[in-house]
Amino acid sequence: MKKNKQKTRKSAAKRFKVTKTGKVLHRQQQIRHLRTKKGKRRLRRLKQMKEVTGKMKDKVKKMLAIK
Repeated sequence: MKKNKQKTRKSAAKRFKVTKTGKVLHRQQQIRHLRTKKGKRRLRRLKQMKEVTGKMKDKVKKMLAIK
C-alpha cells in the first residue's frame, strides 16, 4: 500500500527559509510602516533575517514537510 506524501503549507513556504545546515530563518516584524520614527541603525538590523528557535522551529519544519 502506498503512503501519502505530506504537502507543504504554502503560507509557511512564503514566510520561512531553511538553510543547508537546517536553521529556519524568518523576516523580522516592525519594519512595514511608521519607519520615520525608527532610527537608521534599527531599520538596518530589522532587515536581517532572524533564526526561529525552540518548539516553533520543529513546527515550521513540519509545515514545510522537512524531517
